[in-house]
Amino acid sequence: MSRLFLLPLFFAASVFAADDAITVTALRNTVDKSYRKMVAGMDLFEARHGLAPRASLRYKLLPRLPGTDMDDIDLRIVADSFETPIDVAPDRTFTLPRDPKALKEDAAVRPNRKARSMTWRTEIRTPGLPPDARRLGDLRLECEVGMKAELISDIEPIIGPVAWFFQKVHDFCTDQDSPYIFFAERPLFSVTLSHAGRRQVLPAASLYAGASAGRMPQKDLVHCDCQVLLDRAYLLPLGDASWPDDTRVELEYMDDPRHAATDGATRTDLIKALGEGTTVRFDSGYEMHVYRPDPQTEFVALVAPSGAVAKVR
Repeated sequence: MSRLFLLPLFFAASVFAADDAITVTALRNTVDKSYRKMVAGMDLFEARHGLAPRASLRYKLLPRLPGTDMDDIDLRIVADSFETPIDVAPDRTFTLPRDPKALKEDAAVRPNRKARSMTWRTEIRTPGLPPDARRLGDLRLECEVGMKAELISDIEPIIGPVAWFFQKVHDFCTDQDSPYIFFAERPLFSVTLSHAGRRQVLPAASLYAGASAGRMPQKDLVHCDCQVLLDRAYLLPLGDASWPDDTRVELEYMDDPRHAATDGATRTDLIKALGEGTTVRFDSGYEMHVYRPDPQTEFVALVAPSGAVAKVR
């Protein structure tokens, strides 16, 4: 299946060390965001709440570079005449208060971390779902709010002003081949859409920012905000109207016992039988080997750091 992804979306220019975290007021070149734009995202959430009627909105901080210290983040609304601290939950999510003065002064939402050391996402979750499941309508709204709040980086210098203008004016959250990257809580093995008895396992190209389809070469990984979260990154057919908002997005993790290999095969056995295939290697030592004998067939094997074939599908 041919898919168009405008990747990578997020680019980094420097390496961050954990001991660079200092007080907000003293830190220059911070990884801040516009308070006005994040409030605009909150407004859009209210206007589009029908996509996720039982969910609430939180913003989330995630690491972008190796070594980023995500503990004890000091987050503040920083305006011309005042600063207001923001509570960050243990899961690194937070909400913003509505402050007319902060809007008037075009305040920033600023953590005590350097630019490009972290990335930002929205967190919209319908309560009551299993821990390994998401709701497609929630994720559609996460994309819309994230784009409205401009939580992604400006990629104009990389892809050119014409392509960036297209990205800004075209709502790719309604594109079936949307390039918006989501992150799971743990390393992923597969993603399955499920609704009313219909099930579809997404192809490996929808995992790991499209790395198995050549859309995220190793040399470009340093430029993606998925650099340290590659094994958790996935894409969804957000604009496919055949999947309603109540569709379950079922996440199978690498440490999930489902699809566990039981024949004792090793990486050597796999390559001897099938060849190298398309291989995606992770910093954890795990490898994903993908084989596509024809456009309709896909075989995937997860190799553990020990060299054992851990899971297959």
